[in-house]
Amino acid sequence: MRAKFLPSLFVILGLVCGVQTFQAQKKTTDVTITGRIYEPAKLDPTVQRIKSLKLSAGFQIAKFAEISSPRMLTVAPDGTIYASLRNPGRLAMLKDTDGDGAADVQKVVAEKEGLHGIAIHDGKMYIATVTEVFVADMKRDGSLGALKMIMRDLPDGGQHPNRTLAIGKDNMLYISVGSTCNACHETNTESATILRADLDGKNRKIFASGLRNTIGFGWHPISSKMFGMDHGIDWLGDNEQKEELNELVEGAKYGWAYIYADGKINPQDEPPAELGLTNEDWARQSVNPVLMYTAHAAPMQMLFYTGAQFPAEYRNDAFVAFRGSWNRLPPSGYEVVRVRFDNAGNPTRFEPFLTGFLVEGGSPDGKDAHFARLAGVAQMRDGSLLVSDDTNSIIYRVSYGKTAIPPIMSREDISIKLAETANARQTIQVKSSAFTNMGMLADKYSAYFQDVSPEISWTGIPNNAKSLVLMMEDPDASLKPVTHWIMANISPNITNLPENVMKTEKYVAGIQGANHTGKIGYYGPMPPPADKPHNYHFQVFALDTMLDLPSGFNRQALLDAMKGHVIAKGEIIGTYQRKPDYREKK
Repeated sequence: MRAKFLPSLFVILGLVCGVQTFQAQKKTTDVTITGRIYEPAKLDPTVQRIKSLKLSAGFQIAKFAEISSPRMLTVAPDGTIYASLRNPGRLAMLKDTDGDGAADVQKVVAEKEGLHGIAIHDGKMYIATVTEVFVADMKRDGSLGALKMIMRDLPDGGQHPNRTLAIGKDNMLYISVGSTCNACHETNTESATILRADLDGKNRKIFASGLRNTIGFGWHPISSKMFGMDHGIDWLGDNEQKEELNELVEGAKYGWAYIYADGKINPQDEPPAELGLTNEDWARQSVNPVLMYTAHAAPMQMLFYTGAQFPAEYRNDAFVAFRGSWNRLPPSGYEVVRVRFDNAGNPTRFEPFLTGFLVEGGSPDGKDAHFARLAGVAQMRDGSLLVSDDTNSIIYRVSYGKTAIPPIMSREDISIKLAETANARQTIQVKSSAFTNMGMLADKYSAYFQDVSPEISWTGIPNNAKSLVLMMEDPDASLKPVTHWIMANISPNITNLPENVMKTEKYVAGIQGANHTGKIGYYGPMPPPADKPHNYHFQVFALDTMLDLPSGFNRQALLDAMKGHVIAKGEIIGTYQRKPDYREKK
């Protein structure tokens, strides 16, 4: 058996046995290759767990936003935050309009399948999918003009389809293209590289090669040297291959797929004969990393800190989000790490910065567990740090000094039970012609099917009511609760909403805000396949005022505005469970 076929064998055996070891003997080295699959259990990101996170003295962390699957982050000069939402491929705009440390606007501004990498330069937004790059003008309100394709033929994705982008100090566009495999000979020379092109997409060339998957990269603010964090090869054991910090230089080769770490030879494979190179030849032409980090920790976005909020010694150091391992015992990653640089702009060491998302023995069966898999990092205009978790759909904000924890931290219950609505003295009777209270919602109301909203009606609105609010929330999701539908400034004379309310911001009955996905309007039930039925609370609130809300307002903004103005409330609950054969019925 040739060693290059071992990874697939390890996957099969690992699923059955957990750990398998194979002795692979080759001309260049004798090694023991160990394949392991160990995926920590997933926990809910509760308030208490978030409070248990570890930061240095003076730092604090809070939820900034709750939005579906946030990945890469970037911040515009005016402070508007953008997040790529990999599933199902959207770009969301987020704003903190009142400066309380939590987003009150979240609005999808672009949609493309496979959307992942984002970069801002000179009033334009650059967006990468698996094989394409687009550019669009940015408008004053944060929305985008029409997307213009400037590349259409990037390599196919394979194992690493998540492209990332950055604009260099040379005003050139840099594109990271991961490998299609764990370790192999690529047939497309642009795979496993960093590419460089003009801002219009022309004159594309390979800038650096031999990079398995360098998602996070950037330029040191003082030295202008380019650095990137590369993912190590799998199936070499718990401690190999370590994650690499490379100084990226034009024309350099960085070893993958045959050389790793400080010149070690990969025993899984060797250069094909047609290249005319031995492993030793490959090693001689490869550049070694400048620093290495724990194997399988999975480095993601990297940011050089240039803000003034953190202590001065943090300036010009880098932060790296580590997503976390699935094939190491003990697990690694699930953290944000600081990369220390000296005054000349040379990296000196890694230090922990934000840890505690990984909980040793935290699952009910004693298995290690996590409540975040981190992806993106970005610096806000005030110097605080944003960190995205695409598994539990949260963007966190890390700040320094006396910064209040925003109220989003304590809003884990449905709105009808929160302090913001507690002053209601009357009860509204809420009904639906589509389902009875605690009855099952029909498939057409689910996001798995037609995704149309059910008819909702109500009685018992107080005579002094000035407006109504509708909120649909799911407290049974891992993020509690998931916002499915919010509408405000409904006339108190309106007694029902018909089936299939249009998903537009300005609706005849009121204004609709952003749901959990960042889209405006109704988002139907979509519970995971293994879950028991979820309860969907359709809540109606009567207010003694009209609300002043920003375009794209979210639950955070709505609850802030409602506080002290709710005079009556009521709800009806519908249930829904995903059916195993839903794809056949859709």
